[in-house]
Amino acid sequence: MTSLLELEHVTKRFGRVVIAEDLSFAVGPGDVVGIVGPNGAGKTSLFGLISGDLAPDAGQVRFAGRVVTGLDPAGRCRLGIGRTYQVPRPFADMTVFENLLVAAQQGAGLRRRASYAAAVAALERTGMSGQANVPAERLGLLQRKRLELARALATQPTLLLLDEVAGGLTDPEVAQLVEIVRSVNADGTAVIWIEHVVRALTSVVARLICLAGGAFVGDGEPTAVLAEPAVREVFLGTDVTAALAGGTLEASAADGEREPS
Repeated sequence: MTSLLELEHVTKRFGRVVIAEDLSFAVGPGDVVGIVGPNGAGKTSLFGLISGDLAPDAGQVRFAGRVVTGLDPAGRCRLGIGRTYQVPRPFADMTVFENLLVAAQQGAGLRRRASYAAAVAALERTGMSGQANVPAERLGLLQRKRLELARALATQPTLLLLDEVAGGLTDPEVAQLVEIVRSVNADGTAVIWIEHVVRALTSVVARLICLAGGAFVGDGEPTAVLAEPAVREVFLGTDVTAALAGGTLEASAADGEREPS
């Protein structure tokens, strides 16, 4: 099967900090892949390399059969790469629906009826129809997370990058988000999901990648990856079984270090 996304020997450093060291991997159409790793591992920066927010020092990024390494985020979004951010980035003084119209028109390049249809579809998919006319600044955490996801969906992506959309939510709220992600993927959208709520992640993804120190230390079936000694070492002795039962998997020694974005 032809790959939708390919990273070929991608390297990125910030001074002495290695974000990506000769990384290569591929994601096919409709795939759903999870990414875990300690804080500071470069997970969000990896999304930046895919979406165009960061330029690699070396290597190539291919999407939908073309090299996009030199293409800016807007250009990649038009091609079908949509993403969310750890900290939601809505236009606070706009309503939920206005935020989605901007995403559809500026992100996907849609006009008039098509942009309205995309915005309405994103509202319905994320269960936000009742908040359509609410200013984004008045939303609670769950609704801000949903709006962030809805904005990405309004760009009509073929590849959706999710960056910790479950963080800070209650178990029932996480369950609702999981169902949304499943439905998006079931419609054929490929998903790459960074998440510390590992129980949510492994309930959706078929493939799990562990990133640490700018390198992949595990890649494969989720349960097998989490059981690998190298992956356990990355998480500094975290009990993987307990983490799956409790919902999170963190590297305690790195908790104070945030990823470059």
